[in-house]
Amino acid sequence: MNFDDLNISQDIKKAIANMDFTRLTPIQEKAIPKALEGFDVIGQAQTGSGKTIAFAIPVLEKIFIPDKSPQAIILCPTRELCMQVASEISKVGANIKKLKVLAVYGGQPIGKQTRVLKKGVHIVVGTPGRIIDHIERGNLDLIGIESVILDEADEMLEMGFREDIERILTNVPIQRQTLLFSATIPSEVRKIAEKYQKNPKFIKIADKKKNIPKIVQYAFKCDIKYKLNSLIRLIEAYDVNLALIFCNTKKSVDFVAKHLKKQEFKVDSLHGDMAQQTRDKVMNKFRNGNINILVATDVAARGLDIANVDVIINYDVPQNTDDYIHRIGRTARAGNTGFAFTLVSKDEISRFNNIKKENPGNIIEKDLPTIQKINLIKNRKILKDAKSLINEGNLDEYINIIKDESEYDGLELSAALLKMMREN
Repeated sequence: MNFDDLNISQDIKKAIANMDFTRLTPIQEKAIPKALEGFDVIGQAQTGSGKTIAFAIPVLEKIFIPDKSPQAIILCPTRELCMQVASEISKVGANIKKLKVLAVYGGQPIGKQTRVLKKGVHIVVGTPGRIIDHIERGNLDLIGIESVILDEADEMLEMGFREDIERILTNVPIQRQTLLFSATIPSEVRKIAEKYQKNPKFIKIADKKKNIPKIVQYAFKCDIKYKLNSLIRLIEAYDVNLALIFCNTKKSVDFVAKHLKKQEFKVDSLHGDMAQQTRDKVMNKFRNGNINILVATDVAARGLDIANVDVIINYDVPQNTDDYIHRIGRTARAGNTGFAFTLVSKDEISRFNNIKKENPGNIIEKDLPTIQKINLIKNRKILKDAKSLINEGNLDEYINIIKDESEYDGLELSAALLKMMREN
């Protein structure tokens, strides 16, 4: 189905076309028509499946611009996801004059958010805790809410937001539409749906193969004592451009980041103990290319949607298949190809085997690249860079210097220079 086939306003169709979208993803094709008809919806689909547009279009279709009080609340687990969702909704609503969308989250001065809310906002995207904060301060009136969206519901509940979510849902008008989107539907999510939704339409995009078709998945068995060296070998062998490394604990994150920095990699870390301001600085460095390797825990990386991540590395084997799918789903976005590597030590084999058995993708077990192969790759990279310089020209000054050393063969000089670069 194309977006032109939907019964939606021309303003939204034009905005979608400007975003270079034409065909609907499976979750969009199934969820949008039901939501436009007014049904409550439970949408189960993996990260990167287009869920934001699946709820953005129905929400925007209901907004009455002259009414400047909040008409829709979208709850997200993290600050980063709030910002991404608000940005995406603003793009879809770019042609709707005077539309106001506001993201509210912790770590930003509440006064700034309060001033914008007082001026009038149609759609509020926020973390549950900060939404509650604004309600208690009298900044956010829920009386006009017609749409409530729970985005990444499973992650919000895992992060301990259940009480806040229930408090918000019990205070919004009964006559509302509630849309719930989640990668997994554990019992906690089902309980929320049963209690707060009205005869919801359940939509499941179950074939995980469709969501990870271009991710090349490799697993490497390694000795736990040499796991860090194994990680470095992978980074060097696959000439990583932008990588996200996952660890199971904050301690492991700090250990890996510290030792990669010692090896002069452009790396930083992200975990739950960091202040929001520090997290923002790290994310900006990663997005801007000032660092090209980010080491993170699952919780810290939730909600991150970073373009062009070409390699995901599981330094620690994740706890279960859902976590594995969540992790590797952060590469191969927008039709690109990506790699997912998992390092498996002896004490992780049982957990890895369970993931391999349940994972619909094809995880190929490989031997770690040898030192000889790494050296060959490094040499080829230097020679490739040298060829680029030859193609660019401007080498006359250096050619004259080489000519002055005429007693030496050019091939020997080249080999000596390569050896100097590699060994110094």
